[in-house]
Amino acid sequence: MIATMKAAMKASNMALLGLAGLAAAVLSGIAQAQETVDVTGWGTGSVQAETTVAGRPWGWAMQDYMLDPDRELFNTAKAKLLAGEQVFSHYITSFDTERYCAEAPHYDFTWFEMQHSMMNYDDVANMLAACPNVGATPILRLPDASEGAVQKAMDMGMLGIVVPTVDDAIEARESARYTRFPPLARRSLGGGQVFSIWGPQVRQGENFLETMSDNMLVIVMIETVEGVNNALEIATVPGVDVVMIGNADLANFSGYAQDSQEYHDLQIKVRNATYRAGKLYGNAAFANATGNPLSSDSRFHLQGPTNDGWENPDATGY
Repeated sequence: MIATMKAAMKASNMALLGLAGLAAAVLSGIAQAQETVDVTGWGTGSVQAETTVAGRPWGWAMQDYMLDPDRELFNTAKAKLLAGEQVFSHYITSFDTERYCAEAPHYDFTWFEMQHSMMNYDDVANMLAACPNVGATPILRLPDASEGAVQKAMDMGMLGIVVPTVDDAIEARESARYTRFPPLARRSLGGGQVFSIWGPQVRQGENFLETMSDNMLVIVMIETVEGVNNALEIATVPGVDVVMIGNADLANFSGYAQDSQEYHDLQIKVRNATYRAGKLYGNAAFANATGNPLSSDSRFHLQGPTNDGWENPDATGY
């Protein structure tokens, strides 16, 4: 009972601290230098990139949601994101332990693909167990955000999930609610290999459940015009860390080519909403990481360059 009361008090204090942090960030931002992004000639001109304020850095709400924002993370992709860096992945679409173990040390994260592949949970779990803590943060794109799907991903030892085609806050909430333990969310205690894989990474004296919650990364994909219009409510959902555009599908659903000014307006809208919510913005197509006005703001990408210069013979564009 006492432990429950302490947890409730901690959650309440966290909420108050979050509000205080927001107020302090806004007040600080008013007094500090602002940075504008010139998108003239890139979009139609009817949508402009929101000015970023030094007092409200990218991802502040993502870090504020952690139980211990100063915790040293073994989710190295999340650590790089919080440090303001871009991250890239390799792309695993079929059961191939040898390939996974060979490629993973060279990337920020592994994108295990279960939305558009025939892999099952056993396939992914066996690859992860074959070379645990190999370097790349293991992240699974699920076909949906059902409780069963997310809990299985957690029990096998994923440190992140990607949820496709999120159109509103309800879907965003479902994406996040089963990834972290109470008091943050509703992840339940299960079996699986999560303890054997990540238990050795938990520092002496740290709570395993709290450490796992803080190392979690939740990425939602906006791939429709409806999702773009609801981007702010999606991004503000507690527990959502990264809002990423599914570039090919957004082009499909919107009818705008990816190099059109109208499509760029959609990207600006998602970027603005994500910044306003204090989360991080990304694009599945890693070409967006360089060469356009929003590139420095695009942090999370499917595929792309390795983190050590290694040339992957199996790498393809997306």
